[in-house]
Amino acid sequence: MSNTDPQYFDVIIVGSGHAGAQAAIALRHHGFQGSIALVGEESHPPYERPPLSKEYLAGKKSFERILLRPVSFWLDREIQLLSNTRIDQVDSVAKVIVSSRGERFHYGQLIWAAGGRARALSSPGGQDVEPLFVRTRNDVDHLLAQLSAVSSALIIGGGYIGLETAAALNKLGKQVTVLEAANRLLARVGGETLSDFYAKAHRSHGVDIRLGCTIERAGRTDDGRVFTQLASGEVIAADILIVGIGIDASVEPLRQAGAAATAAGVRVDEHCRTSLADVFAIGDCAVHRNRFAQDREIRLESVQNANDMAVVAAKAIIGTPEPYRALPWFWSNQFDIRLQTVGISSGFDQEIVRGDPESGRFSIIYLHDGQVIALDCVNMVRDYVQGGALVLAGARPNPSQIADSSIALATLA
Repeated sequence: MSNTDPQYFDVIIVGSGHAGAQAAIALRHHGFQGSIALVGEESHPPYERPPLSKEYLAGKKSFERILLRPVSFWLDREIQLLSNTRIDQVDSVAKVIVSSRGERFHYGQLIWAAGGRARALSSPGGQDVEPLFVRTRNDVDHLLAQLSAVSSALIIGGGYIGLETAAALNKLGKQVTVLEAANRLLARVGGETLSDFYAKAHRSHGVDIRLGCTIERAGRTDDGRVFTQLASGEVIAADILIVGIGIDASVEPLRQAGAAATAAGVRVDEHCRTSLADVFAIGDCAVHRNRFAQDREIRLESVQNANDMAVVAAKAIIGTPEPYRALPWFWSNQFDIRLQTVGISSGFDQEIVRGDPESGRFSIIYLHDGQVIALDCVNMVRDYVQGGALVLAGARPNPSQIADSSIALATLA
């Protein structure tokens, strides 16, 4: 293949994470017979991302156990994996994409599932620090390779990735400090009850949780350790620095091609189509209107969203379109705590606690104008399963009944 003679695929999927892999799987599952290419920047076949900060980092699962499918699966279904390939340009008129090496690929339909890149630390004075991330297998392998010589870790970011990483390293015997800019943990995804519970849980295991931290500078000490200097003047040092402050959507080639976008990502309609002809976007990079977020435009970073959007795009391509209407859900494992979330809590104006947080088994039901919009269930599988029906129904049960753990949520839908 020459750089002026593009190779053609009926469908090209850019991004080999959950969204991209599921799109290829869904196309074949629903009978698509055309050629498919799955383009990924990494050298590995598609794998699960959530275990990276949990079981894989903790050594509980090998890489082979987190593969989305065996390598033979892709061969048997004639899905061509184009690894180590970054796409830098999209020409939606000529229907050509161009890699960083100048390779050109011609498509009939394009699914953009490139996800996002770990957001870098932007504090001044940190040029001599190379922080670690927990976004890809290579990131975690790089971290694991250093752990034998590490006794302490500094984690910037008190969201799920930062806390899951903190829990895993704590279990491995490392002294962990977490710095969070907000005045509570998980501030973007839950209420104060959830934040307080996780702060207490981590501190009870010896994790040093620091809230309301503004980082003025990051650097290295004379003996090679890393440090951060806070606005208060305090300096905190450790053997390694890990940054988990979110991602930036990888959509620049689509922006340059003229796709409608926001600061968060590229806009898609209810069938995951972008404003560019025959170009879809799915997963972490796709901004969409979500009925479970009071019809606001949002970008969801979850396996559920990636998988469900993938199926929506695949069905649109094969001519049996169905709109995206999936109920959002999410989970997180930290220590012996299993959190299961259903719905989207942002915009809530009331939270009702069901059970006792001190027992380690409770649920938080989030309301907006009296309507149940989301639940955070901590070691409460039954509430999680039954609570989804409340969110789907837009139920408005009596708050006192919600709080009464002797009443099954299923009876309130």
